Amino acid sequence: MATGLIDTSVVIDWDDPVVVAALPDEVAVSTITIAELATGPHLTTDVAERARRQARLQQAEALFDPIDFDRAAARSYGVVVAAVVAGGRSHRARLADLLIAAVAHANGLGLYTRNAADFAGLDSLISITSV
Repeated sequence: MATGLIDTSVVIDWDDPVVVAALPDEVAVSTITIAELATGPHLTTDVAERARRQARLQQAEALFDPIDFDRAAARSYGVVVAAVVAGGRSHRARLADLLIAAVAHANGLGLYTRNAADFAGLDSLISITSV
């Protein structure tokens, strides 16, 4: 049975049947994704959008037992950053994405995303699948 880590962009588009159909049998999220989702309601002044973002956060919390960013992920983060920098990109621009990539790397999981460009340069470390 295939398992993959989905990034925040996939969770945001979770209700899109095309997205869900492109995912592996088992999916996981990281605590970094939950943190990104938790910031969403605070970053908008639109009441309806705030409610939508809060509902998505609560849905993700109910559906997933997130994988922690642990010591192994912290070590993997160094490898991930080195790969990005070696590719000529800044590691500072996509901090949360690279932390999510480190969780995937540390746990031997493929990464599923709606924004594959955010993970450019990591193909030798992690299987990146655009959905």
